[in-house]
Amino acid sequence: MLALMAMSALGFAGFGALVSTVPLWAARGGADEIGGGLVNAVMMAATVAVQTTVPAALRRFGWTPTLLAGVVLLGAPSLILITTDALPAILALSAVRGAGFAVITVCGSSAVARLVEPARRGRAIGLYGLSLSAPQIVLVPTSVWIADHVGFWVVFAVGAAPLLATIPAFLLARRLDRAAQAPTAVSPTSEHAPRASARLWVALIAPSVVLLTITAPGGALLTFAAQFPGVGGYAVAGLFALTACAAVARWLIGGLADRFGHLPFQPPLLLLGAAGLALCVWAMYGAGGAALVSGMAITGIAYGSLQNVTLIESFAVAGHRHRDTASAVWNIGFDCGTGIGALVVGFIAAQSSFGVALSTTSALCIVVAVIVLVRVIVARRRRDPEQRRE
Repeated sequence: MLALMAMSALGFAGFGALVSTVPLWAARGGADEIGGGLVNAVMMAATVAVQTTVPAALRRFGWTPTLLAGVVLLGAPSLILITTDALPAILALSAVRGAGFAVITVCGSSAVARLVEPARRGRAIGLYGLSLSAPQIVLVPTSVWIADHVGFWVVFAVGAAPLLATIPAFLLARRLDRAAQAPTAVSPTSEHAPRASARLWVALIAPSVVLLTITAPGGALLTFAAQFPGVGGYAVAGLFALTACAAVARWLIGGLADRFGHLPFQPPLLLLGAAGLALCVWAMYGAGGAALVSGMAITGIAYGSLQNVTLIESFAVAGHRHRDTASAVWNIGFDCGTGIGALVVGFIAAQSSFGVALSTTSALCIVVAVIVLVRVIVARRRRDPEQRRE
């Protein structure tokens, strides 16, 4: 786990340092708002596209070449960015970074499932989430300030941090490759591993829907908080509250999920997210900045916790043979939810207001919470007769 956490921290440090500063760098080079928006859009599109291929790459090439390629693709473009602020070059380099980010995200969560047995997987996912969230909590709010007051070259140097992850990535990959080659191992990296069935894809829909439901408003808050009306300068504090609470909640929920199961936590967490979003809406209609910070903190708790429990469920339904597929589907759901949330909320806000847009996402959380609650009740009714027969 130490090698995984070190690799993840360095990889996400590079991601967090550049997520806000590269669009600004493009603007300094003459790009308009659309061009600046394309920077991260191209990166996330490349991420989602490549995430679909990572399980096949692990089967074909193994962990070592796949993971090393990922950290190099994520980190090396940052060293080239300082040489050009031309938008076409920035978009091309962003696509390369997206490919590397895809490998890091899918391999990282899949590695947790290999390194830790199911009984302790919730805690392990929490620690993994903390290792990738901590650098973002620091770098996302400060990277733009550093670029403006010190220089973009400092931020781009930090953006190359994934290159330092080659050592922990190699140690982690070598261990996982050895485990896959063990005579008693049944590994999805084997060329003879069974392909994911239609039943598996259907089973992975449920956690993906829950994940999309909370990451959509999460992505919207990350994108538009600074544009909310009536909140003054509280947006930065709200973003810090969202990311910090999400990181801590994702860590703490793991032990509880190991003890009580992942499914019972999903309905109350969705309702908690709905309440936090409603508080954010109230902030825009007179409650002010303090309500926004509180609402984003509450939403962050649901946002982080549901990331953990949905990943646990994905691994549980996939089994050990299809951990790579479960990891890829979960990461695609996370990234798509983040992007779709920003897109849909922006569209609704353009037609009406941010208050209406966030209210829509809050209502969606309530609807999905009811659906998941029905799943919980049905699962318990099926389990009770089996326990009585035993």
